Amino acid sequence: MYFPEYRPRRLRRTENLRRMIRETKLSVDDFIYPLFVVPGAGLKEPITSMPGQYHFSIDRLVEEVAAARDLGLPAVLLFGLPETKDEPGSSGYSADGIVQRAVKALKSSVKDIIVITDVCLCEYTSHGHCGVIKDGQVDNDSTLELLARQALSHVEAGADMVAPSDMMDGRVAEIRDVLDDQGFNHIPIMSYAAKFASSFYGPFREAAQSTPAFGDRRSYQMDPANVREALRETALDIEEGADIVMVKPALPFLDVIAKVRERFDYPLAAYNVSGEYAMIKAAAEKGWLDEKRAVLETLTGIKRAGADLIITYFAPEAARWLQE
Repeated sequence: MYFPEYRPRRLRRTENLRRMIRETKLSVDDFIYPLFVVPGAGLKEPITSMPGQYHFSIDRLVEEVAAARDLGLPAVLLFGLPETKDEPGSSGYSADGIVQRAVKALKSSVKDIIVITDVCLCEYTSHGHCGVIKDGQVDNDSTLELLARQALSHVEAGADMVAPSDMMDGRVAEIRDVLDDQGFNHIPIMSYAAKFASSFYGPFREAAQSTPAFGDRRSYQMDPANVREALRETALDIEEGADIVMVKPALPFLDVIAKVRERFDYPLAAYNVSGEYAMIKAAAEKGWLDEKRAVLETLTGIKRAGADLIITYFAPEAARWLQE
């Protein structure tokens, strides 16, 4: 029987050999931990569709972020659920908004962790859409000023980075201009550059209470069938001043992550979204798969596709597992 001189299995025989030639290595430095902050005190309320995730009041959020910092996680990403909602989403850009108060509390209490804020109106509008409604449609241009006001209010509260997720055309440039004009030219923008209209956002919409009251978001989020458009969107955001670009979701769009990585020499994030998280959690609860192995394999796949940063609800668990 003929065997080639090169036998790949030679270097798979032991764990130490596998470690030595491993091409893609996960690190705690890769992860950003998304969190939901709500009004009140002493609250850590389970999110039904996302087992292991919670709505935190600001005091409990401070505890959770401190614990994340102690695990070595470099950054958190905040989403806020306001006390009240209205047509223009005004609580989203109020200096006394839930995210603004949370940022101030975190920056005064927890050192050495990056606080990133989601910039979008959907959690704050009474209709649940990501922008201003005119004639039954989301009006792109009149939304830009409000998004920039929201970003500025987050930065004035102490946010280290802002992450616009709304998918309005031109919003990165508008935010960059306003931040620069107000003396915040050192604050980076992580843009949701290629955000697809995905069914995998379902659990998040329960968590953020942001399901649209009418219609859907397909007129501004991307068609899942399009990859060349994703490259155009990414190029536009870079031209407008984005410092980090993102593909969302991650798993159904690994090919998009790979193509963005190949085309652009910019830091690239991928969002391992709520539906991806919930699927693994549900299967693990039924004993259908090994949660630890499935999570680390998933995150490795996202990084192997080309992501430099991974936004994932699994961040604390993954950090612990990587330290074992």
